Amino acid sequence: MRILYAEDEVQLAKTVQEGLVNAGYEVDLVFDGSMAERLFERHTYECILLDINLPLKNGFELCKSFRSKDSRVPIIMLTALGDVEDKQEAFSSGSDDYLVKPFHIKELLLRIKALQRRLQHKETIAHELQIADLTLDSEKKEVRRAGKLIKLSAKEFLLLEVLMRAKGRVLSKAHLLEEVWGIDYDTGTNQVEVYINFLRSKIDKQSNIKLIHTKQGFGYFMKEEL
Repeated sequence: MRILYAEDEVQLAKTVQEGLVNAGYEVDLVFDGSMAERLFERHTYECILLDINLPLKNGFELCKSFRSKDSRVPIIMLTALGDVEDKQEAFSSGSDDYLVKPFHIKELLLRIKALQRRLQHKETIAHELQIADLTLDSEKKEVRRAGKLIKLSAKEFLLLEVLMRAKGRVLSKAHLLEEVWGIDYDTGTNQVEVYINFLRSKIDKQSNIKLIHTKQGFGYFMKEEL
């Protein structure tokens, strides 16, 4: 489980990071809002921990931005601000939970696990994904366009599933390489481009409505577009 943790109090951040790592989590620690945004665009996270008073971009702004791009990722606010108004703003921004400093690492771990269980429960129910007339069943491993079954290889299926679960968010080549092939970014490989072309040929070629799109210099995303 990979966690994005944004906190500008260095000593506290490193203490919490150590506790999370000891519990088996992989933690990307950043000290300002700008770096948090950059990492969010590059990687997929199973949980996000945000301080509110961050340099460059505060936790409320980050939470709104992250939630607009990913409706499922659990977000927990970790902050010294304990007023009801602050909590209301956090939840209005899209936060799933709110923990006031000082807190015990055991309590944070319990809250992360609770949100993780809630997310897993939702995903076991929502195993069917759909964009326009394209459907993907992650249990049956079936993809259909306008009701017609489309045969995909295992890698093609996984790439399509990652793109569909992103729900319109632009995913970089580095992100797709890591998610689908489990390898770090390599400027010398064109696997992503090749497989995107495979998917376009099988999914978009026979339809006037194109679903797989490229954002030049950024990556790939899926949405309905005439």
